[in-house]
Amino acid sequence: MYAILDIETTGGKYNEEGITEIAIYKFDGHNIVDQFSSLVNPEKPIQPFVVNLTGINNEMLRHAPKFYEVAKRIIEITDGCIMVAHNALFDNRILTTEFDRLGYHFEKETLCTVELSKKLIPDMPSYSLGKLVRSLGIPLSDRHRAQGDAKATVALFKMLLAKDTSKEIITETLRKDPKRQLAPKLLDIIESTPSEIGVYYMHNVAGNVIYIGKSKNIKKRLMQHFTNDNRKSKKIQLEVKSVTFEKTGNELIALLKESEEIKQTKPLFNRSLRSTLFTHQLTSFVDENGYINLKIEKADGRKKAITTFSNYQQAKTSLFKITEENQLCQKLTGLENGDKSCFNHTIKECYGACVNKESSEEYNNRVKAFLDKYSYENQSILIIDRGRDIEERSVILIENGVYKGYGFYNLNYQINNPEILKSIINPMHNSRDAQHIIQNYMRKNKVLKTVNLSTNTVN
Repeated sequence: MYAILDIETTGGKYNEEGITEIAIYKFDGHNIVDQFSSLVNPEKPIQPFVVNLTGINNEMLRHAPKFYEVAKRIIEITDGCIMVAHNALFDNRILTTEFDRLGYHFEKETLCTVELSKKLIPDMPSYSLGKLVRSLGIPLSDRHRAQGDAKATVALFKMLLAKDTSKEIITETLRKDPKRQLAPKLLDIIESTPSEIGVYYMHNVAGNVIYIGKSKNIKKRLMQHFTNDNRKSKKIQLEVKSVTFEKTGNELIALLKESEEIKQTKPLFNRSLRSTLFTHQLTSFVDENGYINLKIEKADGRKKAITTFSNYQQAKTSLFKITEENQLCQKLTGLENGDKSCFNHTIKECYGACVNKESSEEYNNRVKAFLDKYSYENQSILIIDRGRDIEERSVILIENGVYKGYGFYNLNYQINNPEILKSIINPMHNSRDAQHIIQNYMRKNKVLKTVNLSTNTVN
């Protein structure tokens, strides 16, 4: 199954571009079986030359969904697909960068119709999409618009599949194919690991741990380690002797285990996770008019944080979402400046806290509801999620706002019994990184349920 797509962007500095339009066609090799297209509000201005090229301007995108609002649909329609695009390197970079800003790891195998066309249809005067499809008699409407370009890429890819009668070029071009033959010891290691979520430990000949990682699919992740050509991967391939693993049943426990164990063990090839996982935090203060304000700041251990973020862009994107979902004022969340009312008040989407039209009591009630939901300060809760098999559940214990550890239990256990809880919880350190991991995960993912131990309520 293929996800054939085209993306239009704002233009600008490398890796600072934003998506303005996206179109995706799910293609089974014969027919289009699903499709999605949308304008996207990039939350930044479009470069003038791009406006002239695409016809997409800032006003058109004012009320378009932001990327986080279409991200779920993109994940759904591309699930299990190889991503196909004309200049796939560009589209893949833009898409993965947007997901990185949300803190989501988006990774797809890719096929580039530029590369395939050069191999299967050699000696064409040009391989730009417009000139190529015109030469091949493929109709193209709305050039430099995502839907028109993506539809033309579908027709081009269908032609390429037909021309590749031996299927050899397609097979060789797939990014998932190993770049060289794997050494027998690496094949044996991969064979011994599961295609399940968990934490894995690479050992050298002396048995020492040289790398700790986590993955939703341990076997697939090891294949990537052992087929990559970068310097770090090559060193790992030479030194690794064996791999052990622990299944975790869900990603949250895998993230917590990975973070703590890397800091404790300090493996040779895990330099990136030895430092803190977040750079920015969300704080609050009460202004002179009595309104609770929210503010993004650089991470500072001396200040109390509501929640933390991996980078500034993730913090800003999350705060826009928080502001919309809780009907807060963009001026009081630091997303707008100026002496007058916020823009949302002019279009009746803000109740007027920015100009004292809404009482501080009413406004603060909504802020407090958000704080109760997103901060577990002074709370005692259990986070219940999937376990390592169908008859098991995992539990994370937070006591008086302090992360205590995790454990696994059989479905027949009554885990709200304090004594049973103490016996199954594996103690862990309550670091700021652990708090960041939990809050970041809960912000973006659903768990089976949370249990408030003080009120005995279930969410």
